[in-house]
Amino acid sequence: MASNREREESLTFTIPSSSSHSSPITVSDQLDSYLADPRSASGSFQNDGLLSSADAASDPDFGFSRSDFRQSPLSGTVELYQRHVFLCYKNPRVWPPRIEAAEFDRLPRLLHAAVVARKTHMKKETRLTICEGHDGTETSNGDVLIFPDMVRYRRLTHFDVETFVEEVLVKDGEWLPGTPEALRGSFVFVCSHGSRDRRCGVCGPVLVSRFREEIELHGLQGKVFVSPCSHIGGSQYAGNVIVFGPSMNGEVTGHWYGYVTPDDVPFLLQHHIIKGEVLDSLWRGQMGFSVDEQLKKQEQRLLLNDITSQDNFVSCCQSTASYCQSTASCCQSNASCCQSNGDSSIHQNRFLVEKRMDPDIIEAEAKLSADNENNESVFSRINSSKGASRKFPSVTTWLDGWEQEDTYAALAVVCAAVSVAIAYNCYKQFQ
Repeated sequence: MASNREREESLTFTIPSSSSHSSPITVSDQLDSYLADPRSASGSFQNDGLLSSADAASDPDFGFSRSDFRQSPLSGTVELYQRHVFLCYKNPRVWPPRIEAAEFDRLPRLLHAAVVARKTHMKKETRLTICEGHDGTETSNGDVLIFPDMVRYRRLTHFDVETFVEEVLVKDGEWLPGTPEALRGSFVFVCSHGSRDRRCGVCGPVLVSRFREEIELHGLQGKVFVSPCSHIGGSQYAGNVIVFGPSMNGEVTGHWYGYVTPDDVPFLLQHHIIKGEVLDSLWRGQMGFSVDEQLKKQEQRLLLNDITSQDNFVSCCQSTASYCQSTASCCQSNASCCQSNGDSSIHQNRFLVEKRMDPDIIEAEAKLSADNENNESVFSRINSSKGASRKFPSVTTWLDGWEQEDTYAALAVVCAAVSVAIAYNCYKQFQ
């Protein structure tokens, strides 16, 4: 659960109303020109956090090596909301600490005011965030991006604000003066609001730069878009990253990550964006789910990982033993298969990478795997976990995990011994 301090920091506003239905409104921003043009406008807020990758990593107070880095739990730190609206407008160099209350420009201020005024009439909990805009580019000043709708409206002006909010956000229709354009691909937003919190100003630009390097390295230009964004809450988790895009079943999702470092960027790109997998060790939560639902989702992924790891381990040992009977050289080259798989089961990768799967799919996977007593006990734990306490991980789950790992280790030793024996027999036959 998010701390009281984070709740105070996040730009979520409430209006006294008799209605029990309210929508949190959050303002955040983007960073393209922030990196391209280091100059700041006259009278703008200076971002003292613009550092090189090495400087940011070693900054003892605001960078990735700060004392509070990765000291707080991440899962369940995203409050429930169903829609995220991004207004593309200027760059982090000129963003004041509180964009929605600033007099520096009318468009962000008027849009925020209109959203807050009509929020009790909206069917969806809505967040409003500022992202970087550049005229003549894919994100021109005044462009509005809406997720999970995956649409863009071009060149909103302060004259159109009230009509836009009423037609699009309240009535869930279309803004007639503009034509909604379908967005395709994945969109990555990195909190880089240095004038609001220096931790974001130090960590954000470095992450944006690293994302761009990896996107170019993998030839994903035009398929993955990255941009800085303004404050989204939880600055203590900087670097903060939100990824919007279609899941494996085609549903558009928005996943939040925290404590992200430059070294984590390749994993986020390759596993989350390319393969559609969640990195649970950095996962804060997901758009469209309550805090309890987020915790349950993660618990289900981790339980599914136990089943998948066990199935992969047994399958590897069986296939290796069978293959070794046909040729001695194969056996010698694959004798380490069981050992390596057993070792990976015991020593988990620091990223708990899990595919996004709903409860029905998880239960189906468990039923297919329940062909022995051990799998039946795993399936039983999945069913019982639906009504379990949200205190995760529990002592019981830890003990269960220890017993499975101990079993894997024993199986690894046995498989290795069998493989060596088969290899030796094969070798003798060829003499």
